[in-house]
Formats: sequence, C-alpha cells, structure tokens
Amino acid sequence: MNRSLAASVPRSARSRAAASLHLQQDSAWRPALVLGVSSLLLLGLAYAVATTSVSRLLFPAQADGSLLIRDGQVRGSQLIAQPFVGDGYFQARPSAANYDPMAAAGSNMARTNPALQERVQAAITAVAAREGVPAAQVPADLVTQSGAGMDPEISPAAAQVQIARVARSRGLPVERVSALVQAHTLGPQWGVFGQPRVNVMTLNVALDAQQGTARLYGIP
Repeated sequence: MNRSLAASVPRSARSRAAASLHLQQDSAWRPALVLGVSSLLLLGLAYAVATTSVSRLLFPAQADGSLLIRDGQVRGSQLIAQPFVGDGYFQARPSAANYDPMAAAGSNMARTNPALQERVQAAITAVAAREGVPAAQVPADLVTQSGAGMDPEISPAAAQVQIARVARSRGLPVERVSALVQAHTLGPQWGVFGQPRVNVMTLNVALDAQQGTARLYGIP
C-alpha cells in the first residue's frame, strides 16, 4: 500500500504540472491573437476608411487621382505623363516606361553610358527638326527621362520651344498659345521648393477646350 501510494503521488504531480503548462500556453496565445486581430482591424481597415473618407471630403479631386474629365470621360491625370499624337499638342518628357504607370522606372544608365549618349543625341536631332530650332536650343528635359518615367511636367523653356509648332498646327496666333502657356506655368512649390514648371496634360486640355476640340488626339 505504501509503495503504491508513493508511486501515485509523482504521477499526479506530473499531470497537474502538465495541465498547468497547457493552461499557461493557452493564456499566452489569447492576448497575442486579440492584439493581432485588433491591430489588423484598426490599422488595416478603420484607419484606411477614415483617412480615405476625410481626404475625399476635404480634397475630392486629389483623393480620386487628380483626374481630368471631359464629356463625362476620364482623359488622364494631372499626376501622370502620357504621349500625345499630332503637332497640335505639347509633348511631355520621354519615358523609359513608355508612359505605362505599371512599369514606372528610369533607364538606370550612367551619363557616361554610350547607349544613353547615343539616344540623347538622336532625341536632340529629332526635337530640333520637329520644332524647327537649332540643336543647341533644345531644352534638356525634352530629351532626357525622369527617374520614374512618368513626370507630367516640363520646364517653361521646354514649353516655349513648342509654342510655334502648336500655334501653326492649330491655326492660332502665337501670342494666344503663349498666353496659355503662361497661364499654366506654376512657380516653385509653396514658393520655395523646386523650379517653375508647366503641366503638359492640363495645358493640352486647355487648348482643346478653347477650340472646342471633341477629344485629345491619341487618347481614347
């Protein structure tokens, strides 16, 4: 009897210890799961819904992507460059991504890369012929690509060199097109950051609106 009782005590103690350890493990999992689910709902859902709702309330156009809409259809965005077909439109900077927002990237070529130098020289020749100006007067941003390849803006100099072609193609006075360029020339951000710039998309939309053109060339 004594030996049996002595043998049963350690087994009972081990069972209680195992049960206690199991309870401790269960209790340790619960707060972790609750914290994970709460964080997901709070930061992944509630925060996103709240910020989107507030931004749409205060800045509806920007929250939807700064879209440009004509005749009830989206024609583009002020934030993304796109190509234009026809001499009646200002042209944006070249794009290493072929103006595809899903493939935004630069060429990643160094300035000493022979392929880059050859491409830039070919672009200078093409732009000079298109605009009817000497190669030395071709602005750099009309022959170089931005880091993301989707820069919607050009320098005032790059816009100025295109005025004569656009005016001639549309049958407009040069002064009228020049005034539109001036009206769409933005200064540095908050008067401090960056350089003066012209948004090509909004400028071309203004040209079409002024002449009552049905739609932008090259845009469905």
